[in-house]
Amino acid sequence: MTTINLPTPEGLRPFTVSPPRLFDTALPPYPRVAFAAAHVVADTLAEQDPWLDAKVDWDRTIAFRKHLWSLGLAVAEAMDTAQRGMGLDWNAAQQLIRLSLDAARDHPGAVIASGAGTDHLAPGPDVTVDDVIQAYEEQCEAVEAMGGRIILMASRALAKAAKSPGDYERVYARILGAVKQPVIIHWLGEMFDPALEGYWGNHDHMAAMETALAVIHAHADKVDGVKISLLDDQKEIAMRRRLPAAVRMYTGDDFNYAELIAGDEHGYSDALLGIFDPIAPAVGGALASLAKNDLSTFHEILAPTVPLSRHIFKAPTRFYKTGVVFMAWLNGHQDHFVMVGGQQSTRSIQHFSELFRLADAAGLLADPEQAAHRMRTLLALHGVG
Repeated sequence: MTTINLPTPEGLRPFTVSPPRLFDTALPPYPRVAFAAAHVVADTLAEQDPWLDAKVDWDRTIAFRKHLWSLGLAVAEAMDTAQRGMGLDWNAAQQLIRLSLDAARDHPGAVIASGAGTDHLAPGPDVTVDDVIQAYEEQCEAVEAMGGRIILMASRALAKAAKSPGDYERVYARILGAVKQPVIIHWLGEMFDPALEGYWGNHDHMAAMETALAVIHAHADKVDGVKISLLDDQKEIAMRRRLPAAVRMYTGDDFNYAELIAGDEHGYSDALLGIFDPIAPAVGGALASLAKNDLSTFHEILAPTVPLSRHIFKAPTRFYKTGVVFMAWLNGHQDHFVMVGGQQSTRSIQHFSELFRLADAAGLLADPEQAAHRMRTLLALHGVG
């Protein structure tokens, strides 16, 4: 057994790493659609200004997508988990989408959808709603030209330019009317991105929901589903029960996903989650259990992942990507713990130490000796001997 001294609020304490859990998985179809929003691997050897440039190790980044597909998960590409808008710009996102789509074509059964938004349009007082429409059209057309399926991302520029809920209705009507196939609408809450405060034209989520639902009902034939990331299960359930019959609810609730996916007598949520990136093996095992109507094992597998997820996504929630990449490093999916934009610096050594303990409790440290060695390296860099 491997033991490591980890910081706690009371000082260093020995911690013995457990053997990894081997999850029984199965090939899809699963009883739920499960998208993992995937991270990107930084290229540490590229000449760059780390806070300003987005240099990506494309080979390792695409290899991780293949890992997710091998577990039966779908990939949500170029989303906020890939540091979209926090280091990854639209030019890099286009290359990422193109490479991922190429890889998906060579991977039988691979499912992928890609983020299209307005992040190449900087919000500002001179930006109009028509400018936002044009920016959305540009990105949607680019994704469709590559043969991709669209996840319609929330727009910082729209949140700044819109004067009323009617402006949101006009923008979404224009975009949904033009897309070639149904999209997933992404409502990202302000806890993930403060610039999206008041999205859908209202600071009250329930009032904002009325506008979102009006858009979805008016264009149900162009909406595959809606992903809401508000970290509030009751708001998600309330919206889920009011969706058109053919429109899916994709949970974006990284705090309450297990119960939302399991569902109730009125329905259930599918999933599009950033936490599915680091806990993918457990998700595969849980969905395989659900396919056998084994709810007990489904919950038993996911239960210990929830404290891990709540820790990774703790406030400031927008820094959750750091925990996602940390897990990828611990588990050997990349050789370093460096992120695009220098985002590895957004969490403390106490945070990483607790994350390590929670990942162990969930059975998600694939190679305990490797994980412990890498954790000791990080501790040493923080002056912890």
